[in-house]
This record gives sequence, C-alpha cells and structure tokens, in this order.
Amino acid sequence: MDSPGINPVKEKKGRGLLWSETRDGFLFILPWMFGFLIFTAGPMLASLYISLTRWEIVTPSVWVGGAQYVKLFSDDRFWLSLYNTSYYVFIGVPLHLLMALLAALAVNMNLRGIHYFRTAYYVPSLTPVVANSILWVWIFHPSWGLANAFLEWIGLEGLYWLQDPRLAKPALIIMSFWSIGGQMVILLAGLKGIPIPLYEAAAIDGANWWGRFWRITLPLLTPALFFNLIIAIIGAFQIFTQAYIMTEGGPNYSTLFYLLYLFRAAFENFRMGYASAMAWVLFIIVLLFTIIQFMLSDRWVFYEGDLRR
Repeated sequence: MDSPGINPVKEKKGRGLLWSETRDGFLFILPWMFGFLIFTAGPMLASLYISLTRWEIVTPSVWVGGAQYVKLFSDDRFWLSLYNTSYYVFIGVPLHLLMALLAALAVNMNLRGIHYFRTAYYVPSLTPVVANSILWVWIFHPSWGLANAFLEWIGLEGLYWLQDPRLAKPALIIMSFWSIGGQMVILLAGLKGIPIPLYEAAAIDGANWWGRFWRITLPLLTPALFFNLIIAIIGAFQIFTQAYIMTEGGPNYSTLFYLLYLFRAAFENFRMGYASAMAWVLFIIVLLFTIIQFMLSDRWVFYEGDLRR
C-alpha cells in the first residue's frame, strides 16, 4: 500500500528525471575522464612501474624493486641538483612574489596612462621561455650585455653572470623578475577587490599609509598571495628550460637543477628507471610542500568573512 500523501506517478517521474540528469552529467565529463586516464593517470602509473625496473629503452626492462630509489640517495649529483633547485625555490620564490607585489601596488594607482604600464609589465610573461632565455643570454653577456653596461654606467665593474658558479643561480633568479606579470595581475585583482570604505575609515582614525597597508591591504591580499605562493613553488621546482638553454647546467654544475638532471638521465643516458624514480621523488617533495603550505595557511591567510582577530 502506498504511503499517504505521495503520488507514485510523480515519484517515478522524479526518479527518472534524476537518472536522466545523472546520465547526461557522466556523458558530458566522459571525454575529460578518457583524457585524464589516457594522458595523465595512465602515464603516472606507467612511470611508477618503470621506476621499479632497470630499463634503458633499447634493452628489455628488468624488475629491481626499490633499487633505483636506493641508488638515488647515494648519488652526489642527485643531492647537488636538489640543492640547486632548493636554492632557487627558497630564495627566488619570495623575491619573485615581492617584486610582483611591488609591481601590483605600483600599477594600482589611478594615474593617466596607467593601463600602458600594466600592459608593459604583463607582456613579458607571455613571451615563450625559450625566447626569454635567449634574450637574457645576451643581457648577461660579459662583454656587450646590458647588465654589465648598466654596472659600468654607475661606476661598477662588470660581472661574469653566467660564467661564475657563484653568480649563475642569482642571475637566473634576477631573470625570473622579467615574468612577474602573471602574479602581478592576480595581486592587482586582489587589490581591486578591497573595499575603499575600509581605507577611508582607517584614514579618519589617523592611520598612515603604512598602517593602512599593514592592517588592511596585506591581510585582505593574503588569499591571492597564498595562491601565487603555491603556484610559484610548484613552478620553481620544475625549472628546466632556462638552465638547459642558458648554462647547460654549468658552470661547474652550479645550475644543474633537478629536472635538468632528470632529463639527462632519461634522454641522454637512457636510464628510464632512474629518471622515473627521480620524477616520483619530485612529486612527493612538491606534494609535501603543498600540504605544509595548506596546513600553515590558517595562521596567515585571511578570507573574507573570517571572524578571527
């Protein structure tokens, strides 16, 4: 016997409509699911299997278990490449975000022609990395580069930017400032989203520009800073093209970054098992850094509507 107040016909139609919507939803996401399984999940699982083998492409693969991972930790070049990459991450990323923040603050002013400056800061981030690398090889040239020309103009001696092991990594960090446009646009959007009445109320209360920046601008900008930080760390751990084109890992392996060493292991020395093990170690490192950042975000990221004091 049907329950009172429930129309069996309407209930059946409702279940049919729900099933129809669910089916259509799965049909819509089916192309993405196939693409994910074939081009992302499939290669990841394949690389995990390869990392447990000794495979040199032209020879059959041999199962070695975790031997490739054990070999990593006894490889001096592995630790050197990890150090070089960590140097770039821990020094380059904070400076990169600082420059992007300063640029966003600079172009947030209501001045005539400010749109041209915003475009000028953003356009270099659209230039391919290969083109940027070739340009900066010329800029850092010890004889006729613009960097040394500027140093000589202010009375300083020119430097061997890419030829000195002590300067090669800092030179690549300086080069990264050329592409702050993407982060600048995100931070600029965050600045535009801060309500003007908050600044007006702070000014009435006697807050100076630093007080307004420290108490209003920076806290309300932390979500955009957090997003940029996560993306910048992931990108910095994957630095490859600049070192491959500009220094080839030199001088004296000072720019032998992690991905460059992985590339050489895979496509120059044909040690696919070893390179796959390196790739999974990098994946774990980036994953751990991302998890730690999300765990620490509650302490410094302020979202709209957050009631914390």
